[in-house]
Amino acid sequence: MTHNPLLDFSGLPRFGKITIAHITPAIDQLLTENRTLITQLSNQSDATVTWENFVLPLEDANERLSRAWGTVSHLNAVMNSPEWRAAYNENLPKITGYYSELTQHPDLFRLFRALRQDDKFNNLNTAQQTVIQHELRDFRLGGAELDGIKKERFRAIQSELAQHSARFEENILDATNAYALYVDCAEDLTGLPEDVMRVAQAAAARDQRKGWKFTLHAPSYLPFMQYVVHRGLREQMYRAYATRASETGPAEWDNSTLMVQILNLRQEEARLLGFTNYVELSLASKMAETPQQVEAFLSDLAQRARPFAERDRDDLHEFARTKLGIETLQAWDIAFASEQLRQALHHFSDQEVRQYFPESQVLSGLFKLISTLYGLEVRPATAAVWHPDVRFYEIIDATGELIGQFYLDLYAREHKRGGAWMDDTITRRKRHGIIQYPVTYLTCNFSAPAGGQDALFTHDEVLTLFHEFGHGLHHLMTQVEELSVSGIHGVEWDAVELPSQFMENFCWEWDVLQPMTRHIKHGTPLPRDLFNKMVAAKNFQSGLFTLRQIEFALFDLRLHRGEIHGGSILKLLNEVRDEVAVITPPEFNRFPHSFAHIFSGGYAAGYYSYKWAEVLSADVYSLFEEQGVLSQEVGQRFWREILAVGGVRSARDSFIAFRGREPSVDALLRHNGMV
Repeated sequence: MTHNPLLDFSGLPRFGKITIAHITPAIDQLLTENRTLITQLSNQSDATVTWENFVLPLEDANERLSRAWGTVSHLNAVMNSPEWRAAYNENLPKITGYYSELTQHPDLFRLFRALRQDDKFNNLNTAQQTVIQHELRDFRLGGAELDGIKKERFRAIQSELAQHSARFEENILDATNAYALYVDCAEDLTGLPEDVMRVAQAAAARDQRKGWKFTLHAPSYLPFMQYVVHRGLREQMYRAYATRASETGPAEWDNSTLMVQILNLRQEEARLLGFTNYVELSLASKMAETPQQVEAFLSDLAQRARPFAERDRDDLHEFARTKLGIETLQAWDIAFASEQLRQALHHFSDQEVRQYFPESQVLSGLFKLISTLYGLEVRPATAAVWHPDVRFYEIIDATGELIGQFYLDLYAREHKRGGAWMDDTITRRKRHGIIQYPVTYLTCNFSAPAGGQDALFTHDEVLTLFHEFGHGLHHLMTQVEELSVSGIHGVEWDAVELPSQFMENFCWEWDVLQPMTRHIKHGTPLPRDLFNKMVAAKNFQSGLFTLRQIEFALFDLRLHRGEIHGGSILKLLNEVRDEVAVITPPEFNRFPHSFAHIFSGGYAAGYYSYKWAEVLSADVYSLFEEQGVLSQEVGQRFWREILAVGGVRSARDSFIAFRGREPSVDALLRHNGMV
């Protein structure tokens, strides 16, 4: 196939030209070319190896493969179909097999060691030295020092893990898509906001049904659980959501066996490499040094949060009993009762606030913030896209020089993976004196606009948008010119959330938030009194939320420390809940079966990273609070010391360079109202 668009690396991916038929020929060709190159590079001697004749050609080849497969993976996530999924799964073992070979290749390992030990190493710049050190670490973690039989088993484990993780994610998507609740009587939907009703009615009409259709996708499920008065319908939706991809549904979507298989394979992988368990292996490339350090961090935070969580729980139970007539609060009542309590305490609702956040105004305000902090302009640009809803933008500096570009895919669709995420498309690097500018995907799952109007965002969705944009800026604003440590590459996983969580803070600042609001009907900006109510409610149930995150993090940690010991995954989760939770879900809840972060995402033995990085981000933001929230001087310092440096130095050193001291948990506790 001579004109395969997946093999065109001259610019942006050629969305619109790429078809399923292109995938296998492109991947096969790139793998063949890469293996031929590796054979050639392997023939070098230790004495002749250099950065230019060894590292650069290897990086070039792997970048081409990464970009082609990254495009395939992205389309599999945002435009999933049975045919595309089949092609993705057909090629996934080839990709994982190649990277397993790469990290175990004895001659490549030998040549990287030769570069590290040679005097020439001292003549390399800091980024290049870091690349070599990271490569040597990854060779060891990839099984390069194992003997032949163990190497073969290690490669088999990598392939099995990749396939199991992909299947885990597919089962969640299929189980989510399969469920729909159709409601014929409007009275049964008492409490639901009008705009949510309109979207649900349109969804039913598309299915040639009367009434209203509700699904387990977040834009439909969350407001249903928050606002619908009908308790029986809330229970019905909750049960469907809480048991997705479990043994209670179709066997082909049941993740029960996959979870055990994934955990066993990870434990085997860790022991092959000489670690006691998978947590130790996971931490080998993170900021945190030992499992004990992480456990102590989480336990300390849980102890600090518990009194606030208990107060949150007691207030909710009392309100539900005295004001809502709910004597025994059930899991399907919590979101509803919490919303009613928040409205009673603070006299506003999420839906009232939502009317002030039309998409165009929010994006304008976000881009204005980037201009204020960093002196950069975000402007629309043109590129081929994978769906009509997707937009494309570029970021330029004051001189008109390009900084980077990004795709924005905001709305939920049936064949799109749930959640919100950022992924890299192209990474900044310098080759032959020319800068290759970075490009990212920014993906969310918000409600699509209806009736020709702007899409409306809840304030939580604005927070999500800012969060993902923070990830995007981390990749786009790098100044590093070596691929492997540029942007988000090479950054410790438990620090990668710092720039994203940092951005969320601005969503609580009047001078930032007010200009990004405009009421969808009468055009007025957010009133100050409503903003004050939002701020007063900012830490509503923050104790409960913090303990819930710690529950997930401790469960993840102990799961990957091998603590099920012949018991069940659910039994371990219940033991963690007995220790830290103040509200316990019902027995039928199957949360682990859809815990994609750890079973199919990058957070295995690393879910603690959210809280770990939140300590860093809150402390970083406290300098803005001290010296001016919209200070361009502090913004430039943040860019220079954190966003720009990628993975060239440790996240701890970058934090200290910015803040002038070690991180402290005080700002996090203050921001969450737990002082």
